Amino acid sequence: MIQRIQSLLLLVLAIAMIVLLFIPIWHETVPQTDQNLELTAFHLTGNAGTKPVSTQTIAIGILAILSACIAVYEIFQYKNRLTQIKLGMLNTLLIAALLGAIIYYSLFVGEEMNPAVEGDRELGFYFPLAGLILNSIANRFINRDEKLVRSVDRLR
Repeated sequence: MIQRIQSLLLLVLAIAMIVLLFIPIWHETVPQTDQNLELTAFHLTGNAGTKPVSTQTIAIGILAILSACIAVYEIFQYKNRLTQIKLGMLNTLLIAALLGAIIYYSLFVGEEMNPAVEGDRELGFYFPLAGLILNSIANRFINRDEKLVRSVDRLR
């Protein structure tokens, strides 16, 4: 049932996680040394002076894909709200792990390559934060529906 507000929020969450796979998350540029680093969902690439740097960051991509899949699956579990609530909690944990992985790769791995310069957060950095907010709002609406159904059952 896509017309429910929580289903729309979960759909936007899934779209945000998919878009995260294709846009940069973090970027660092040092004009004096011509050093350039960029973090995406699958790679931390660039050049550290004269040598090219490439690190796999596949954990970010996998967590984003899992979060999007769970959000889509959660939409179609509308007949079982308790399952939706459990999936919402699992999705919150996955998005928190995604944020942790992004912070780890941007701060610790990226700064390890050049500790003198701080990088800039790109648009992709804020998508998991928005996803966390969307997921929590959707969970509130699911809980509200569950309370409404329980109160109607009590009246019978």
